[in-house]
Amino acid sequence: MPNRKPLTPNFNTPPEKFCKEELNKIASGLTGNVKADFEDLSRDDVVWETEALAKSHGMYLEFNRDKEAAGNKEWIYMLRISIPGGGPLTRLQYNIVDDLTEKFCKDPDGQASIRLTNRQNIQFHWVKKQNVPLIVKTLAESGMNTLNGCGDNTRNVMGCPIDHFSDVINTNALAQKCGSYFQLPIEPFIAVWQIDPNKIRKPGESFNYGKNLLNRKFKIGFSTVYKDDNGHLKPDNCAEVLSDDMGVVPVIKNNKVVKYQIYVGGGQGERNGKPSMACLAKPLAQVEEKDLVKTLDAVIQVHKQWGDRENRVWARVKFVVKVMGIDWYREQVEKVLGAKLELPDPNLDPGPRHMHHGWIKQANNGLWAFGMYIENGRIIDNSPNGKLKSLCRHLMNTYPVEFMITPNQDALFINLPENMKAAFEADLKEFGFGERNGKPYSALRLLSGACVGRNTCRLTYTDSEKFEPELVDQLEEMGWGDLHESIGITGCERQCFRPATKTFGLVGSGFNRYQLKLMGSEDGRHQGLPMLSADGNSIYLKSIPRERVAQVIDVLLKNWKTNAKSGEDVGYFHRRIGMETIINYLKENPTTADLMVKTLPADCIID
Repeated sequence: MPNRKPLTPNFNTPPEKFCKEELNKIASGLTGNVKADFEDLSRDDVVWETEALAKSHGMYLEFNRDKEAAGNKEWIYMLRISIPGGGPLTRLQYNIVDDLTEKFCKDPDGQASIRLTNRQNIQFHWVKKQNVPLIVKTLAESGMNTLNGCGDNTRNVMGCPIDHFSDVINTNALAQKCGSYFQLPIEPFIAVWQIDPNKIRKPGESFNYGKNLLNRKFKIGFSTVYKDDNGHLKPDNCAEVLSDDMGVVPVIKNNKVVKYQIYVGGGQGERNGKPSMACLAKPLAQVEEKDLVKTLDAVIQVHKQWGDRENRVWARVKFVVKVMGIDWYREQVEKVLGAKLELPDPNLDPGPRHMHHGWIKQANNGLWAFGMYIENGRIIDNSPNGKLKSLCRHLMNTYPVEFMITPNQDALFINLPENMKAAFEADLKEFGFGERNGKPYSALRLLSGACVGRNTCRLTYTDSEKFEPELVDQLEEMGWGDLHESIGITGCERQCFRPATKTFGLVGSGFNRYQLKLMGSEDGRHQGLPMLSADGNSIYLKSIPRERVAQVIDVLLKNWKTNAKSGEDVGYFHRRIGMETIINYLKENPTTADLMVKTLPADCIID
């Protein structure tokens, strides 16, 4: 048996065992000293208690990682807007976001940017403490809340933005409905940031969080369906919902959506040195739409009660499902509901990951949407991909469009009339969109991405957003640009970009060092895995030097090209031949043999 550290969560934690974060929530609610601490400009940071509470208000305390010498941190803040389903944002709202970033979000080079995320949020980076209250207040009074952006609560609820115009189903509206229902209480938010209560909407019904909120973050996502050219309904999992704590997938029968299948227990974040795991959610039950919200409520109630409140590393719902089992979890949900649940279909296919790039006809009104690829979600003007920030503002103020965000951190401009498409395309070209350093975006680039990483994420070890374009440049030079495969990169093991569901998952493990995960696939259907030895005790390629990453991928792609079956994608090729065969191949290949000599312990793997 492999050597493993014990997984010992304290489920249904008694109050005397609560960790300090739980005690802080109980003592302070959602207000604490947040208002006073952000008004105190004698220091650039805030005390730990306020920092922890402020997360639920949508902000993280960060510092410039290029200036992190002990005792000399340049404290900055990241603010995150919750946008259920990815929008839409009106012209006025987009201009407010753009104006705020121009005033308050300039990097050390003087460049302002808007950062889209793969949870369909908007993030503000490089914010100084004195500007936080004004930004939060301005956004909230314009219909854009940072509430639920971070913290121990449900996070931004994801849904396909194209569904906004579906003539079949509107899971985007369901995502917005759930985003409203699971929003934190609005009164403390109004009081802390001095928001005009007449300019902010309060949900009619809402989840009962209680004083200590949830155990940890809780992510919810909706997949969808669409009509193919023959009028048949097909699944679309652009939101990769099985990677969430809870995913909702439409059930198709006789070419109609008849129910929704709920999945529970996914999550990609791990923790070095502690038993942890990245995994996809398991099927829990099928419900009709009229019972959907109350069932989701019951699922979260069960986790609220049973999830570990002593050990935050094991506080996510995936650990409850792993230890207790999905059948046990279903029984607890049934107790909350007071009714039996219909069993799920274990073979239901949520569908592939669609990117929604280019022109898309809006089914319900005949207008057009344009999906704009934004490399790593960074809308900025000094990009080799064009003057994207100026372009987006120009488009929003020139055409009768609204703005949405895809689950792959790209932009979607909606409601464009047919007779304006040619002018729209001309403007894209005028601002340099469509090319990187004078060359058209490659398929590999369009399908890949990364989290923020350095220099504005406090948790990261290394570059991700800055490394991904460089890595794709190298692979394009090696001749792999036309490959319809994906690379996902994160700066640490929290894995915010969901890298391990991609063909090649790269997880920061040290400064300019990356772990390789394989067995994911471009369509997002599979969970990537660490490169475990046959006996399960060692991990290969957990610390690849930055300058060697392209070489490793090149070797693996050459093996695929030589040995794959006709039409077999790289991820499915890897899954067919197995990890042991891949490891042996890399050991024998002269380019990678030296990297395979050293392994690291696998004692924190959860089997």
